[in-house]
Amino acid sequence: MALKAIKQGARNDIGIAAVKTLLGARFGERFQTGDAVRAQHAHTTTYIPAQLPDAVVFPENAVEVSEIVKIASAHRVPLIAFGAGSSLEGHINAPHGGISVDMSRMNRVIEVNPEDLDCTVEPGVTREELNTFLRDTGLFFPIDPGANASIGGMASTRASGTNAVRYGTMRENVLAVTAVVAGGREIRTGHRARKSSSGYDLTRLFVGAEGTLGIITSITLRLNGIPEVISGGVCPFRTVADACNAVILTIQSGIPVARIELLDALQMKACNVYSGLSYEETPTLFVEFHGSAESVALQSRHFAEIASEFGSKGFVWTTKPEERARLWKARHNAYWAQKSLKPGAAILATDVCVPISRLADCVAATHEDIAANALIAPIVGHVGDGNFHVGVVFDDKDADDVERVEAFIERLNSRALAMDGTCTGEHGIGQGKMPFLETELGEAVDLMRQIKHALDPDNIFNPGKIFARA
Repeated sequence: MALKAIKQGARNDIGIAAVKTLLGARFGERFQTGDAVRAQHAHTTTYIPAQLPDAVVFPENAVEVSEIVKIASAHRVPLIAFGAGSSLEGHINAPHGGISVDMSRMNRVIEVNPEDLDCTVEPGVTREELNTFLRDTGLFFPIDPGANASIGGMASTRASGTNAVRYGTMRENVLAVTAVVAGGREIRTGHRARKSSSGYDLTRLFVGAEGTLGIITSITLRLNGIPEVISGGVCPFRTVADACNAVILTIQSGIPVARIELLDALQMKACNVYSGLSYEETPTLFVEFHGSAESVALQSRHFAEIASEFGSKGFVWTTKPEERARLWKARHNAYWAQKSLKPGAAILATDVCVPISRLADCVAATHEDIAANALIAPIVGHVGDGNFHVGVVFDDKDADDVERVEAFIERLNSRALAMDGTCTGEHGIGQGKMPFLETELGEAVDLMRQIKHALDPDNIFNPGKIFARA
C-alpha cells in the first residue's frame, strides 16, 4: 500500500510514438495530447499520485474501440479505459504510459425492455442519466455508489453503494456485457435471460476485472420498479457499537431495509458543517424502507423497536421526498464533508467488508485504533451488508504522517481479513490494495494472473492494476 511501492512501470516509447501517430491521424480532434486533458484522465480522488497517460482518445462506438485496440495490440501499447474518473484506488493511472480511452461519448441507452425489467446501455452512461431516462417507465436502476459514476466503470469495479443491502451489487445486476478483447474482437458474454447454464460465467469475469481483460462496450442491466412509497429517517445512538448491533439485529430479523448507513460522531459533525444540518453529533444510522404505505410504516416501527433495545435516542422518519433528498444528499457529500475537517489536507478513502455478525467488533476496534493513534478518520458505511469506509484526513506531504496512516490502513485490512472479511467491499483493488489481495486470496491470485495472461497476453489492458506482475 505504501506510496513508494507505486512506481512508474516500463514504457514502450517506440510503440507509444507509433500509436500516437496512427490514432492522431484516425481520430483528429478526438485524440488529445495536451497536458491538461492528460492530467484530467489520471487524477485520483485519493492520495495515490497521478500517473498521466501519453494521450486520450474519445471513441463514439464499439467499432472505433475495436480499431483502437487493434492499433494498440499491434504495437503493445497500454490502454486504460476511463469512465467518470471517480474510482478511489488508482484505477485510471497509467504506470506504463499509454492511451486513456475516454468512454464518455459512448453514452446511449440502447434499449429498455419494461416488460422484462432490463435495459442495455453503452458504458459512458452515468447512473443519474440512466435513471432520468427511465423515470417515465416506472423503473429505476438501484445501484448507487454516491458518485455519479459511469455504468461501465461501475461494472468494471463491481460497485455497490447505499442500496446494496436490498438490491445487491453490480455483480447481481449485470446480466451481460459486450467487450472488445485482445486483437480487437468484440465478444458478448450472455443474453437477457435471467439465468443460464451455458458454459463459463464470462459476465462475472468481466464485472470486477477493472478493465484488465478488455474494454466493455455495452452492459445489460436488471431494473426494478420505483417503490410506491419510500420512507427514510435518522436514528442516533450513544455508541458506534450500539448502532452496529442494531444493524445486525435488523438484518437478522429479516426486515427488508433498503438502505442502512452508519455515520460516526465525527462524520455527523462534518456533515452538519458542510451541508448546513443540525443533527445530533453522535453515532447515527440513516435508514430507508421501500414498499407500500402499510409496509414501510410497519418496517419503520419494527426498526424503531430494535433501535430502542440498543439505547437509540429516537428514530425520526418521513416519507416526504424533499426531506429524504436533503438527508441523502448530505450522506453522498460525506467525502467532501471529510475534506472540510482540515482544509488543504489529503483524504485516504478506504473500505473493508466483514460478515454482518462481526460488524460491531470490527467497527469498534477500528474506532479504538483511530483514537489511540490520534487520527482524524471519520467512519461512514453501507453497514447493512457489513461494509464500512474510513476517510483518513492527513498531510500527504509529511512522510511521518503518511507512514502513520499507511500503518493504520494495514491494521484495518488485517483486522477485516482476520474476521473472514475482505480488504475491499466495493472500491476494488486498483493499485492501492494490491498487497492485501495477496494476503486475502493467496494462491488464487496466481490463477487470476493466468486468466489475465490468457486473455491479454501482451498485457495492454490497464496494466499495473490488481497485481503488479501479470
